[in-house]
Amino acid sequence: MENSLNNLKQKNEQTVADDEIDLRELFTAIWQGKWIIIAITALFAVASVFYAINQPNIYKSEALLAPAEQDQQGGLGALAGQFGGLAGLAGVNLGGGGSNKSQLAIEILKSRQFTSKFIQKHNILPDLMAVKSWDLSTNTLTYDPKVYNAANNTWLREVKAPKQPEPSLQEAYKEFVKVIGVDESKDTGMISLSVEHKSPVVAQQWVNWLIQDINAEMKNRDVDEANKSTEFLTKQLSQTKVADIRTVLYKLIEEQTKTIMFANVRNEYVFKTIDPALVPEIKFKPKRALICVLGVLIGGMLSGIFVLIRHYIKK
Repeated sequence: MENSLNNLKQKNEQTVADDEIDLRELFTAIWQGKWIIIAITALFAVASVFYAINQPNIYKSEALLAPAEQDQQGGLGALAGQFGGLAGLAGVNLGGGGSNKSQLAIEILKSRQFTSKFIQKHNILPDLMAVKSWDLSTNTLTYDPKVYNAANNTWLREVKAPKQPEPSLQEAYKEFVKVIGVDESKDTGMISLSVEHKSPVVAQQWVNWLIQDINAEMKNRDVDEANKSTEFLTKQLSQTKVADIRTVLYKLIEEQTKTIMFANVRNEYVFKTIDPALVPEIKFKPKRALICVLGVLIGGMLSGIFVLIRHYIKK
């Protein structure tokens, strides 16, 4: 019985010893394959340097915005709290309170419809989809000759159906959302709007255009809504003879007139520019030093794993 226990104990100890990794053996295997590790690591280092050098500089232009004070929440919804009960007597459905305009503007800014209008209005499709590099000395863009011919304004890219040589607005939207950034600070409520591009001048220009267009878009929406509300209220006014209700309707029409007036006199309707976008002097990316370091580390790790696998296969 005692001999059986001893034999079992010895077998367990031998199994544990076999399962343990001999660190000395690992170091010996790595040392024996040091030239392979050096060669593979050097190859990865050269490849990472070559890759980093050939990456074009990307510049980032950024503007800091603050939500403009909205004293007038355009449309009938803004007046629901003040005149909802009395207006109901006249059959006017004012609805609920208006939503946060800055949040709505941010979502519109990210929408496909707004992006498509923006691309078509400013004709930025070639600058978005076909730019290869930017020349600092002449401040000119160079387009990929396989994609776009700037002289003839023709698209030359080879794609499979249903895509066309000229990128569609759906393709342009996917690229556009990659280069713009909209970040809102939860603590301060400030909004950071940024654009990344190979040209710092183009990046700054797009930021300014985006601010102008989103302010104009929100202004037009509120003015249209206020005009429709005024027409509706005027119609209701002509259909009632009750003095109190007519007084309420006159006040509602007055508020809509104020909305239109404030919209027309405000250029920065939704967002006020606190810190305007500048032409960046320093590139935002790529981080070439980081790319090279990561290339060396990955090469060293892969070569070490290769040497160990090779050692144990031979063993």
